[in-house]
Amino acid sequence: MRVSLIQLAVDAAESPDARRERAAGLVRAESGSDLVVLPEMWTTGAFACAGHLPDEAESPADGPTARLMSAAAREAGVWLHAGSIIEQAGADGLFNTSLVFDPSGRLVRTYRKIHLFGFDEGEAVLMSAGRDVVTAQLPETVIGLATCYDLRFPELFRALVDAGAETLVIPAGWPAARRAHWTLLARARAVEDQAYVLAVGTAGTNGGVEQAGHSIVVDPWGEVLAEAGPGEEILRADLDMARVSRTREEFPALRNRVLGR
Repeated sequence: MRVSLIQLAVDAAESPDARRERAAGLVRAESGSDLVVLPEMWTTGAFACAGHLPDEAESPADGPTARLMSAAAREAGVWLHAGSIIEQAGADGLFNTSLVFDPSGRLVRTYRKIHLFGFDEGEAVLMSAGRDVVTAQLPETVIGLATCYDLRFPELFRALVDAGAETLVIPAGWPAARRAHWTLLARARAVEDQAYVLAVGTAGTNGGVEQAGHSIVVDPWGEVLAEAGPGEEILRADLDMARVSRTREEFPALRNRVLGR
C-alpha cells in the first residue's frame, strides 16, 4: 500500500483559496498512491485563525475545501484524507472536522476532533468537541482517525484498535517547540497499538508559531519508515499491511490487556 503525506507549508502570505488550489494540484500529482493525507486546518493554519473562526467555517459536504478535495481525489483516483477544516454545525457550534474521500470523490467519513487544545483559550473554548470514534474501511486496511492533540491520549487509540483500526492517521498542526513529543508519541502509539502510524504536520509559521514539520510513518514495531524535514515536503512510503497481523500474532500484547476491556 503506497501512502503520500503532504506536509504543506501554511503562512499568511498565501490566501486560503490559493492554498486550496495548490493543495488540490499536489493531491492530483500523487495519483500513484493508494492513500494521500493532508495536515490539520491547512487552509487557515491551526494557530492563525483563533480570532475569526466563524469567518473561516465551511460545510464538510459542499464547502470550498470539500469541493476541491473531492475533485482532486476523483481525478487522482486515490483515497484522500483531506486533513481538517473548521466546520459550522449550526446550533452545535464549530468543530475541527476531518474529511475522508474515496477514489470516486465521495465523502465517506468525517471525524470531529475529540481533544481540543488550548486549555482555557484557543480551540478549547472556541470550538465544540467531537464524541465519536471513527474508522474507515479502505481496500487494504482499516484506518482510524485522530487529530493533532488527540495524539497525547492513548485511550482514543485503544478504542480505534478495538474498532478494527490497523493504520492510525493523524493530521496535525504541531508546533516546533514540542517536536520531540510529536516523534515520541507517534512511535508510542504504533508500538502500543501494533499499528501503522501516519502522522502528517504542517510546515512554515502561522499565527506566530513555527510549525514542527517532520511528518512521520511508523510501522507496527515502532520503526520509523520515513520522516520528513522541517520544510514543505511530500513523504512517501510503502506499507506491508500483513505486517500488522504478523506483529500482533508474534507478540500478542493486545490479547494480554486486563484493564480497559
